[in-house]
Amino acid sequence: MNNKRKPIFVTQPTLAPLQEYTSLLEEVWTSGILTHNGPKVQSLEAKMKEKLGLFNFSLVLNGTVAIQMAIKALQLKGDIITTPFTWVATISAIHWEGCNPVFCDIDAETLNIDEDKIESLITEDTVAIMPVHVFGTACNVEKIEAIAKKHNLKVIYDAAHAIGSTYKGKSLLQYGDISATSLHATKLFNTGEGGACITNSLELQRKLERIRFFGHNEDKEVVEDGFNGKMTEIHAALGIANLKYFDDVLKDRKEKYLMYLDLLDKSEKLKFQKIKENETNYSYFPVIFSSEEELLKVEKALNDKDIFPRRYFYPSVNTYTKILNHQPTPISEDISQRIMCLPLFYDLTPAEIKSIAEIILQKLEH
Repeated sequence: MNNKRKPIFVTQPTLAPLQEYTSLLEEVWTSGILTHNGPKVQSLEAKMKEKLGLFNFSLVLNGTVAIQMAIKALQLKGDIITTPFTWVATISAIHWEGCNPVFCDIDAETLNIDEDKIESLITEDTVAIMPVHVFGTACNVEKIEAIAKKHNLKVIYDAAHAIGSTYKGKSLLQYGDISATSLHATKLFNTGEGGACITNSLELQRKLERIRFFGHNEDKEVVEDGFNGKMTEIHAALGIANLKYFDDVLKDRKEKYLMYLDLLDKSEKLKFQKIKENETNYSYFPVIFSSEEELLKVEKALNDKDIFPRRYFYPSVNTYTKILNHQPTPISEDISQRIMCLPLFYDLTPAEIKSIAEIILQKLEH
């Protein structure tokens, strides 16, 4: 008998019982419709609008395509001020749409873009601001909106982490001209691969829906420069099955986040992201070490026990010099070297969290 414990990775997808998904797939097979804004896509869009209290929820292939569609819908060409503390997809989408990323350093406490540094970066070439709600924690949406209005700029939120987060009682996805979110397998709510664009404008909603369908309007005429951004019925069916358990996932994630915090807050050598309790979705548990050396020491100790946290976000994307010119952002570059996300997912047990915390604390003492 092999009694070796299974490795613990940084995350695992949260999935509905397989039989509930296969029941929905039988309906897809019966309909014979696999794509082209089919009934499952329309059903999931309606359910997400109702669940999150949104004006619209336009499903697309993935979160990167959602950002590209947002840039395309707003007809942006020029410089986009964004954060260096993000996944490379933020920058890839900007590049693919023919725009240039301009990096604004982050706030060392929230890890979000430092809104007080945005205005000094605005030039005549600036067309938009693209902040990221890092780990589901809200940016200063009110100040960013005020800056955008003052300088006649658009705001696109990379809200890949933000499903389930709120601000002043409303879904965080409601802010900005467009929010682009991700429904990737690693997210709190997933469709395997997937994403969505959210806007409060009916005109923009219709434009986004045309862009994701090769630019066709309702009369099948090509009236936009679009592409194939459509979600399939198979992915939408998985979303419908998973949505039934979304509230349980949010509750579970908060409990486990707070358990980690209670255990690790004892160490003076660790720092944690500043969050707004009961507004963030607790989607990740990032730990900031005093040095990269200390992080590497702890990472090795965990790896030796078949536990695999992830250095995230690392490195700071402004240092990807093979695809862009380096623009210094010292706070992001420093924190990226010292931050690591610990395992956090639905099937992670309290005993495993306790064990992970004990390994970290023991290693930091030596």
